[in-house]
Amino acid sequence: MEDSKIKEEIWIEKYRPVRLNQVAGQDETIERLKSYVATKNLPHLLFSGPPGVGKTASAVSIAREIFGEDLWRENFTELNASDERGIDIVRNKIKNFAKTAPIGGAPFKIIFLDEADALTADAQSALRRTMERFSSNCRFILSCNYSSKIIEPIQSRCAVYRFRRLSDEAIKERLEYIAGDQGLSITEGGYEALIYVAQGDMRKAVNSLQAAAFIDTDKSISRETIYRTTATANPEEIKNLIETALRGNFRIARKELNRLLYEEGLSGEDIVGQIYRVVSEMDNLMVLDLGLTERDIVALVDVIGETDFRLTEGASEKIQLEALLAHFALSREN
Repeated sequence: MEDSKIKEEIWIEKYRPVRLNQVAGQDETIERLKSYVATKNLPHLLFSGPPGVGKTASAVSIAREIFGEDLWRENFTELNASDERGIDIVRNKIKNFAKTAPIGGAPFKIIFLDEADALTADAQSALRRTMERFSSNCRFILSCNYSSKIIEPIQSRCAVYRFRRLSDEAIKERLEYIAGDQGLSITEGGYEALIYVAQGDMRKAVNSLQAAAFIDTDKSISRETIYRTTATANPEEIKNLIETALRGNFRIARKELNRLLYEEGLSGEDIVGQIYRVVSEMDNLMVLDLGLTERDIVALVDVIGETDFRLTEGASEKIQLEALLAHFALSREN
């Protein structure tokens, strides 16, 4: 595989689904969306779910299949509400597109509004009125991470579909296809690391794979390569850090923390996130080995949450993380 090929192509675009049956891991939702395409009778839609699970790909695929390859771009527009959160995006961009007639005999036009939950309440109210006014020649597909942030009058006018995080199997299957197409060799540990880093987000998985492929162009992509290129600690290192602190070896744990922060260059928020994943996913063997009770685990999760909040408020990463490890060490003495 040539370096130039990796540099020139953006894999999340190259391998983006263009048909509904190519969207991974959302079988039930996709089957329902296919019925709209078959009848060319589309209601307003609201897609809710985390990033990288197929919401945008589904919206674009619907437009491609309803309008055809020759006309879909003329009858479809995509806007990101996080770029312009206020009412102007509704008054200007959305209305200007909605008030024009469909092109090429299409039954309607489609406006895809990504991250619609970023719109202010006033902007959402204006959007609701626009949806009503132009419903004869325009359909809206709204995408959001949290449907609870969409006002009820909009939700009631949409068919709501919830996209779930992708399974490990769905992500691995897609990565295997890309690896085969790109002529990559990936170790089993490499796949496990990609799945760990992705956390159900296909976009993150594909981006991580391309970043690793750029570095390891002449050999198998390993677990270590994935963690290095994504600035992620090996889960075993985080597990050892937690175990060391819980056994009361605070100074050893602090030394390992400093290595992760200053030698590996990890952010405090990322480390806290990984600590939470290990604690929340502890298997029974680890719990028994450390002598933890259910109450202990609840207390650990509580203090992790407090640390995460303080970091988002701008507190010192080093001080907060050391305080977290100190709490872990002291928890065994209580």
